[in-house]
Amino acid sequence: MYRAPRGTSDILPAEQQYWRYIEERAAQICHLNGYERIDTPVFENAGLFVRTIGEGTDIVEKETYSFPDRGGVTMTLRPEGTAPVCRAYIEHGMYNLPQPIRLYYIAPIFRYERPQAGRYRQHQQFGFEAIGDGDPAIDAEVIDMGWRLFLTLGIGRLTLRLNSIGCRGCRPGYIEALKGYYQTQTSNLCRECKARLVRNPLRLLDCKEEGCRDIARSAPRSIDYLCQGCQEHFELLKRYLGLLKLPFEIDHCLVRGLDYYTRTVFEVQPEGEEGAQSVIGGGGRYDDLIGELGGRPTPAVGFAAGIERIILNMKRQGIPAPSNPKPSIFICYLGDEASEEAIRLVAEIRGSGTAATIASGSKSLKAQLRQANSLGMSIAVIIGEEEVKGGVVIIRDMIEGEQRNVPMDEAVGEIKGILKSRLPLV
Repeated sequence: MYRAPRGTSDILPAEQQYWRYIEERAAQICHLNGYERIDTPVFENAGLFVRTIGEGTDIVEKETYSFPDRGGVTMTLRPEGTAPVCRAYIEHGMYNLPQPIRLYYIAPIFRYERPQAGRYRQHQQFGFEAIGDGDPAIDAEVIDMGWRLFLTLGIGRLTLRLNSIGCRGCRPGYIEALKGYYQTQTSNLCRECKARLVRNPLRLLDCKEEGCRDIARSAPRSIDYLCQGCQEHFELLKRYLGLLKLPFEIDHCLVRGLDYYTRTVFEVQPEGEEGAQSVIGGGGRYDDLIGELGGRPTPAVGFAAGIERIILNMKRQGIPAPSNPKPSIFICYLGDEASEEAIRLVAEIRGSGTAATIASGSKSLKAQLRQANSLGMSIAVIIGEEEVKGGVVIIRDMIEGEQRNVPMDEAVGEIKGILKSRLPLV
């Protein structure tokens, strides 16, 4: 028997209410802040991600789904959302528009990882990018939007972790200090970190092995090596976050998992949770990325969150999603002529903007009413041969237990009147 591939999941009707609710809230926050939606292809030239994420990262080395197309070009299923947006920014000349360009996306992401709670090989990501402005006020805007998304969804007990990892000018000095410290600790490092020390020292701070985490806590701090420009940027950002009343903690081990980040990096994590999978959203500044892709040097900052992980945290905190409205009108019929009237009537009801469903097959009237009751319908409309001859329908109020005959041409108005009478007074 076929099953969904490992690390993927089917989103069944019962779960859809969470997805639609989160997507609607995310889009609403973006629109309030002037962000417009962009959709990019599911796959891109593999070089886009090698160049932007970093050849020495775990994502590129182990986790991408890459394949040669029929033209012999290696393609990669999108493992993250920022690089494709930047490619589109350059390709379509968005740098000629008033800056910054504010964009958001909701898209599937693919990574060949070991599946865990909240981590899937195909997952859905919501993200937004502000491209074309290096002002730390834009960093604060992006962080505030991510924070407000979680609050709007009702998720509480959150911690905002913040750090600055410097720029091309000041980071080399920090990297040398980091390497010098870790070279005295090589015998205590895990196998992965011994390799990182050679090819990607900044990733040493991101290791989740407990022994390596203990070593990282005493490592040199990036904020002690910032140049004047990076220091001023970080101080202003902290001031702006204070003005926005966003509580934050400085985390000297926070570097994020992608090589394109500069200066600001941040993550949002539920209090008391530990490990990479506890993070429900994060991002940072990437001022060099567009230049590395062949565009003009362009500052930018962004945020992303996995929708599955948001849902997991909503359920952990007992937060329900609003239910999608379901049909409350059920059309019952007996006989061939009645079936034709039932089909006509259900189309008229739906055309008026009211959800309705219709019985099928050749069930008895008793069975049809039992089905309407089990589906939680509030009104049943009954049409039989006698009703067709008399030009009427029977409208049964399933809540009050009352029924009455109504002329067929008045049925839709009568139904809408009953439904309106049940709306709460405002």
